[in-house]
Amino acid sequence: MSLTEKTLTQVRDQLRSGDTTSVALTEAILSRIDAVDGDVKSYVRTTDELALEQAKAADERIARGESSPMLGIPVGIKDLICADGVETTAGSKILEGFKPPYNAFVTEKLKAAGAVIVGMTNTDEFGMGSSTEHSAYQTTSNPWDLTRVPGGSSGGSAAAVASGMAYASLGTDTGGSVRTPASFCNIVGIRPTYGRVSRWGVIAYASSLDQIGTFGRTVQDAAAMLGTVAGHDPRDSTSLQRPVPDYEAALTGDIKGLKVGIPKQYFIDGMDADTEAAVRAAIDKLADLGAEIIEIDLNMADYALATYYLIATSEASSNLARYDGVRYGPRGSGRDVTETTMKTRAKFGDEVKNRIMLGTFALSSGYYDAYYGKALKARTLIIRDFEKAFEQVDVIATPTAPDTAFKIGDKTTDPLEMYLSDIYTVSLNLSAGCGLSVPCGFDRDNMPIGLQLMGNTLQEELILNTAFAYEQATDWHKQRPSL
Repeated sequence: MSLTEKTLTQVRDQLRSGDTTSVALTEAILSRIDAVDGDVKSYVRTTDELALEQAKAADERIARGESSPMLGIPVGIKDLICADGVETTAGSKILEGFKPPYNAFVTEKLKAAGAVIVGMTNTDEFGMGSSTEHSAYQTTSNPWDLTRVPGGSSGGSAAAVASGMAYASLGTDTGGSVRTPASFCNIVGIRPTYGRVSRWGVIAYASSLDQIGTFGRTVQDAAAMLGTVAGHDPRDSTSLQRPVPDYEAALTGDIKGLKVGIPKQYFIDGMDADTEAAVRAAIDKLADLGAEIIEIDLNMADYALATYYLIATSEASSNLARYDGVRYGPRGSGRDVTETTMKTRAKFGDEVKNRIMLGTFALSSGYYDAYYGKALKARTLIIRDFEKAFEQVDVIATPTAPDTAFKIGDKTTDPLEMYLSDIYTVSLNLSAGCGLSVPCGFDRDNMPIGLQLMGNTLQEELILNTAFAYEQATDWHKQRPSL
């Protein structure tokens, strides 16, 4: 087995035993990027020289006897997360050439832990998309089938891990943008509780919904990455002042007596038959492992998608107002401030323009109460729905997505069809709980299927252990795309 085929925890053991070095791992990952990323297009830019410098520094720390879960491990970070001196564009031409003079909180944490950042991964522009087709720079392909999407908006991060171009990666999840790509690419992706990971230095889409998440080939890999980047940050007013648990230590594999809720609203007509069969088989496996399966109601599920897209686009309209040709990126040339702003904002892609206009309309005088105000009330009811559910059960299990990865171009002309890809994930972002996707099977075309596990606020240890128990009892996560 080559170095790039191994998991994070496998190469970490080799680093600690002296069987390999961080430089060797980094060179292997960079060679793998050179070999296959021309087809996959998971990275918008790599940082080869910087990565090798970080790898050499990591080897020196290891030689001194230092140890941390991510020391010497090559990783990718989404092109929404600021890295000092590295071009960070949010997948948009409006930020082309922008090199932040500081690190995001999570970038700081990775560097302090000795991780090696090999590059910035592709994203739908400003995180607005479910397929990574809305990047201004390139369309990322699914490593399982290059004619299909990897999911979005963190598709570049997921594809990089799935195809051996990073041992772990960072994404952001506003409405499912970590969990859906994890499902489509047959890896693990966790979206932690809102505030568990600081958003400082992350280019904002919808501030009350955005949350950084982690990808790994296994549950333990994703847990190691999460444990490194989680924590309180006084620069983020929404950051939680709670100690960070040892997520890896929580992976006992014992789920006897665990109460798993199955919302009947998530198994609906029109769901892909292979997806439903795989997820139901996964639920049966949880029962075999000692969990108690309980049917529950999430009555507000039908309203979640509309609620999410009203709130998210409204916040996007507000957040993206800062791109006016004065402070960031290239400026459109005009005769006055108005014309300059208009020419600058014309650099936004069509999907971003659509969402800004929808959000601006929802916030406008005369429509605020009918749209945005009503969406906030619906969000409260969705939160209560989840609170009531978690009084009955410990974990909620659902499909991650209603179907598997679709063909590139299939849904770009129908925004509603694209938005429906998030139908099972957006509720969690509205509720501020935590959730993950773990591989649970393949469809008739050999495309991956994910099981979504959702937990209450700050219950990451519980959902990670549930996923770990399932993972240890199955072999789905061991399958690799044949690039």
